[in-house]
Amino acid sequence: MSTSILTEFDVPATMRDGVVLRANIFRPADDGTYPVALTRTPYGKDFTTSSPILDALRMARAGYIVVIQDTRGRFASEGDWIPLINEAEDGYDTVEWAAALPGSNGNVGMWGASYFGFTQWMAAAQQPPHLKALMPAITWADARDGNTFRGGAYELGINVDWYLKAIAFDVLTKRLANAPLPEKMQTLGTLIYEINRLHTEGYFSLPLKDFEPLVRLNLAPERAELVENPNSREHAKPLSIMEFYDQVPVPAYNIGGWYDIFLQGTLQNFSDLRANGSTPEVRQNKLLIGPWAHVHTSNVVGEMDFGFGANLSFINVQTDLTGLTQRWFDYWLKGIDNGILNEPPVKLFVMGANLWRDEHEWPLARTQYTPFYLHSGGLLSTDLPEDEAPDHFLYDPASPTPTRGGALLMHPLFYAGVKDQRPVEQREDVLTYTSEPLETNTEVTGPVIVKLWAASDALDTDFVARLVDVHPDGFAQNLTDGIIRARYRNGDTPELLEPGTAYEFTINLWSTANLFKAGHRIQIDVASANFPRWDRNPNTGDPFGMSAAMRPAQQTILHDTVHPSHVILPLIPR
Repeated sequence: MSTSILTEFDVPATMRDGVVLRANIFRPADDGTYPVALTRTPYGKDFTTSSPILDALRMARAGYIVVIQDTRGRFASEGDWIPLINEAEDGYDTVEWAAALPGSNGNVGMWGASYFGFTQWMAAAQQPPHLKALMPAITWADARDGNTFRGGAYELGINVDWYLKAIAFDVLTKRLANAPLPEKMQTLGTLIYEINRLHTEGYFSLPLKDFEPLVRLNLAPERAELVENPNSREHAKPLSIMEFYDQVPVPAYNIGGWYDIFLQGTLQNFSDLRANGSTPEVRQNKLLIGPWAHVHTSNVVGEMDFGFGANLSFINVQTDLTGLTQRWFDYWLKGIDNGILNEPPVKLFVMGANLWRDEHEWPLARTQYTPFYLHSGGLLSTDLPEDEAPDHFLYDPASPTPTRGGALLMHPLFYAGVKDQRPVEQREDVLTYTSEPLETNTEVTGPVIVKLWAASDALDTDFVARLVDVHPDGFAQNLTDGIIRARYRNGDTPELLEPGTAYEFTINLWSTANLFKAGHRIQIDVASANFPRWDRNPNTGDPFGMSAAMRPAQQTILHDTVHPSHVILPLIPR
C-alpha cells in the first residue's frame, strides 16, 4: 500500500469531436504501473458526491489510479449538456484515454452510482478494449420503469427535484457567465425560490407541458420531446441500459437497495446478464441488495433501524463499498485470485429478520408464488373470493393521496424509505386489505405483482398498490409499491377506458425481501395517487401534460368469483 498520493486537477481528455473533458486524478506516488478506477459524473468532480461510493484516496493507496471526470457540458468540462445523450461515445473515448495515462497498466474499471452507473453501462456497450469490469450502483435498466415513467405515470418527484437541485445551478451559471451581476443574482434567486416552494406549490403546477418551476428558468428543454412522446419505447431506447445488454462484454458487480428508485433496474441488469450475457465474463455478474434508499445507505432508513450491519459502510460488519470495489477490481484488473468468484453471486438483506443472506440466483429458485385475495370488509387471505360486494372510493386529483415514504428521490420533506402508513390509510381515498395475524414467520422475497379488477367513471385514471407489513403495535411499514396508468393497461399503445367497465389491471410492485414475523399482518393498500412522487392523473382523458383541468373519479374495486383481485407474493420456504 502506497504511503503517498499524487493528485492532479483538471486533467484534459480530448473526445473524438474535439471537445475537452476534464478530470481529477489520484495516483500512488510509488513508481510502477497501476490499473485505473474511473468514474464520470455530472455532479462535479470537485465535490463530495462521489465520496460515499468510493474513497478515492484509499483506492489510490491500494494501488489504483483513480480518475473522476466531469461529463460533457458539466462544471470544468466543455461541450453542451444534454442529459444522458453523449455518454456512450464519451465513455469509450475516456476509457481509452485513461488506459494510456502515464503509469497505467492498461486495465480500466469503472465505478459509481445512479447517473455514474449509466455512464458505465453506456461505455461498456461500446466495447472499449481496455475496459475490464464495472461496479454500478443504484442504476436503472429501462428508462420507462423508474427513470422517466413508471407504469405509464410520469416520475414527477424524481425528475423535477433532480433538475432543480442537482443540475440547474451549473447550467444557469454557465449560461450567465457573461451577464451583469444583477442578472446573475436575480436568476439564481429565482432558482432558490423555485426550490423552496417546490413541496408546497411547485409540484402542483399544471399543465405539465408548461411546468412552471422549470419553464420559468428555461430549464430542461428536452422535456418537450418527452411530453410529446409519453411512455415511448422508442424515445426511451437510447436511455435504457437493457437495450444494449447484448453489446456488454465485461462483468459488473451490481449494488442496489430495497427502497431505491432504480431497484428494478439493478435486479434486471444482474439477472438478465447473468443468464444471457454475451461473454463468459459478463455472465459472472454479481448482486448485492441492502435495505437502502437512493441516497440513504445507513442502517436507519426512514423510520426503521435495520441494525448496524445493514450500513453500507459496514456491510455485515465485514466490508464497505470501497473494500468491495477493491476486491472486484483486484480480481479483474490485477489478476489477483482472491476468491471473489467462488462466493455466491447474490447477497441480500432480508428485512424483518435483519440479516444478510447469500443466494445463487434472482429470483430465488425455491420461491412459491402464492396469491392472496382481496375480500369485502378489508380482508386479505389465500381463500378465493365468493360473491362479494365491491368497494368504492372517490379519487380527487385536486386533493391527491400524498406520498409518504418509499423509493423516493425528492424534496427532503418527502422522506425516503420506511414511513408509518397509518396517516395515509386513514384517508377516504385509500382502501386497505389486511390478513389475520400470521401464526408463523412468513418470508416474502422476490417480485410482487397485484392483479386488480377495477372500474372507473373516468376515461383515464391511475391505480396504486402498496405492500405493507403491519406490526403488532399497528405500525404500518411500507415495503414496496407500484402504479398503473389505466390507458397503458394493455401495453405501449394508449387505450382510454369505457366508463363503468371492469378491467384487470396488472400493477408491478417491483421486489422486496421481508420476514413477516408471527403476529404481524400482511396488508395491501389501494389508491389512485401517490403524489408528488408520480404525477396526478387529472381523469380527463386528455393527452399527457396538456390538461390544467381536473375532475374527480369514482373508483370501484371488485373482488368476487368473476373478478378475483389478488396480490401474488413470493413466499420462501423456511
